[in-house]
Amino acid sequence: MSDTPTPTGMPAETEADLTGVAARVAPKPEVEKIGGRKLKPSTLMMGHGYDPSLSEGSLKPPIFLTSTFVFPNAAAGKRHFEGVTGKRPGGAEGLVYSRFNGPNQEILEDRLGVWEEAEDALAFSSGMSAIATLFLAMVKPGDTIVHSGPLYAATETLIGRVLGKFGVKWLDFPAGATREEIDAVMTEAATGNVALIYLESPANPTNALVDVEAVAASRDAIFGDEKPPIAIDNTFLGPLWFQPLKHGADIVVYSLTKYVGGHSDLVAGGVLGTKAHINTIRTMRNTIGTITDPNTAWMLLRSLETLELRMSRAGENAAKVCAYLRHHPKVERVGYLGFLADEPGAERQADIYRRHCTGGGSTFSLYLKGGERESFAFLDALKIAKLAVSLGGTETLASHPAGMTHLSVPDARKQALGITDNLVRISIGVEDADDLIADFTQALEAI
Repeated sequence: MSDTPTPTGMPAETEADLTGVAARVAPKPEVEKIGGRKLKPSTLMMGHGYDPSLSEGSLKPPIFLTSTFVFPNAAAGKRHFEGVTGKRPGGAEGLVYSRFNGPNQEILEDRLGVWEEAEDALAFSSGMSAIATLFLAMVKPGDTIVHSGPLYAATETLIGRVLGKFGVKWLDFPAGATREEIDAVMTEAATGNVALIYLESPANPTNALVDVEAVAASRDAIFGDEKPPIAIDNTFLGPLWFQPLKHGADIVVYSLTKYVGGHSDLVAGGVLGTKAHINTIRTMRNTIGTITDPNTAWMLLRSLETLELRMSRAGENAAKVCAYLRHHPKVERVGYLGFLADEPGAERQADIYRRHCTGGGSTFSLYLKGGERESFAFLDALKIAKLAVSLGGTETLASHPAGMTHLSVPDARKQALGITDNLVRISIGVEDADDLIADFTQALEAI
């Protein structure tokens, strides 16, 4: 190719503006509507943000394995670095250096934003690098983070142990908190400077839902015009079964390793939200270099094409498997969101589910009768399901949160959050549902 490609596959610069700085040509018009019909995200994943004619006709975007990009002139280089350094908001207007941006990463970011109609998006080298970059961009010593609990163990460690060393404080409320309980924590936190409200819903690993609408209403009532942003980890349900930006969140965080990647062969993270917040986070990402690499970005583009198919099949499988497990004599309880409407005492969670979610997901909490011994016997007997952490892949995975992903969480806090020894977390894949039921049946018999 004779021109440096942009995320749309178009040349980054083709003509000079009045100041002599190269201006970015408008990309080839996207086909987003046909006959007045707005195309669905699953359709846009096949080509949005990419023009094959600018990449030698390649149907799929090439992998751009380069560390740096050639500027058409010095003025363009200056203009790009004004964006990269934050002197001018919005990031670079063209390709600069692979720590800042690249064609594969920008195509990926364009497509990530489509699912939730986000103004902008960023891709990261892992889910935790996305979360860490978000925190570093938003908080400073003396600030307070208000968060729901439980969170993914590494997130709790980052807030409590790492940021805590630099004078960042935190207050939390349980995932299923009422508006009154949220108000109480917000009011206490408002005596200091609350820089960020951070949520995770459903909570990992209990599957408890956070009422994002109640959190947003509480935030608005207590903080007024000086309200801190609400960020939420939407890895367990998004973007198919929950879209938090429509319910009051400002920023959405993903471990793209999970459902978006979906094949257990990559590690990546993403952050979506308003342009103003994404610009702030982008400046931090540019500084510390937490962007994902071109090859991983390319693999995620591959995965996005089947995201809806994979999540739909896994969700259907989970509904069938959970319907079987909930009545098994060796099962105490199944923490599956699709059962909330039928569970005594779960009226509030059921109400949140009705307002927020479009599906029960495919990751759930299985509470066995017994403790660690029974959980380990069950896990060790599995033949189809793999004993491994993570979730959202094509294969079914099972793990023991108390002894694995949340081992570093203090015992008292684990108990308070319901992370018990009889809890097994299961992520259902796209295998045959009846085969999975057969596997779980023989594993339960081994207890």
